[in-house]
Amino acid sequence: MSEERRLDVLRAIVEDYVATREPVGSRVLTERHNLGVSPATIRNDMAALEDGGYIAQPHTSAGRIPTDKGYRMFVDRLSTVKALTPPEKRAIETFLNQAVDLDDVVARAGRLIAQLTGQVAVVQYPSLRRSGLRHLELVPVGERRLLVVIITDTGRVEQRTLELSSAPDEATLAELRARLNIAAAGKRLTELAGGFGEVVESVSPEDREVARAVAAVVAETLTEESEERIVLAGTANLAQAGMRFEHALRPVLEALEEQVVLLGLLTEMAADSGVSVRIGHETQLERLVETSVVTSGYGSDGDAVALIGSIGPTRMDYPGTIATVRAVARYLSRILAS
Repeated sequence: MSEERRLDVLRAIVEDYVATREPVGSRVLTERHNLGVSPATIRNDMAALEDGGYIAQPHTSAGRIPTDKGYRMFVDRLSTVKALTPPEKRAIETFLNQAVDLDDVVARAGRLIAQLTGQVAVVQYPSLRRSGLRHLELVPVGERRLLVVIITDTGRVEQRTLELSSAPDEATLAELRARLNIAAAGKRLTELAGGFGEVVESVSPEDREVARAVAAVVAETLTEESEERIVLAGTANLAQAGMRFEHALRPVLEALEEQVVLLGLLTEMAADSGVSVRIGHETQLERLVETSVVTSGYGSDGDAVALIGSIGPTRMDYPGTIATVRAVARYLSRILAS
């Protein structure tokens, strides 16, 4: 019973500190929360929580504030996540459905999370390596030039131009297009090499040049580093709420500017299933030790191809942030699958 009661005390401290940014004392807990025990018992529970490293006293004669360990316990023991209201859900769905292409979808998703959480939104573009091929189009754009259009199941469109030694006729291109699309059906882009290789060997020798060139340009597209990119939205939110950080805001902003750093963190968090939360020092990034990062994967057919998330101070509304990130990720997945 005492462990459950101490968890209730920790939950109350986290909720009050998030709401007020003021250290929380035992008297405040007694007045604001119906914990069902005496002030003396609450003080004993707070002492036990402090000994366990879940709360800390920022200075003498002050109340207590949660530590990273305390926030972690709070998040791990969340029994419910604040549900979005029906109007919020409809607004998310309507706003995302109005997008005209993948770039617009990504930008809108970022703006949604930034607006709903009041924090920084981070949206990772769908990775080609984790995408499937929805359609491959071959379009002649000159006597000996061929435009290869790669359309993924996540909405990405990549275009590459090939210079050929001779111009293939329309019938040849139509047959090659059909064979390549059949070979790609149900496969991730990284799994296409074998199927495309069989297509190359199956065509006539005079058509093998264009088949081999198309297969090669698709493979080259997959290895381009430029595919790994992210979009940030709502960075100004941190400046408006700068006092929410215990120390300087500048290190946080510097870390956000380095996409390589953020991509590394997102790659680590992608290994977690469902919603992932990294709190303070758990990010293992010195400049983000006063922040928490909440992410969720999104993609088509329930298979995550990228992450979307929110970055804010450790003193964030975890239930609300988790609910928002999860909801936007789900709607984003539906948009990409449609």
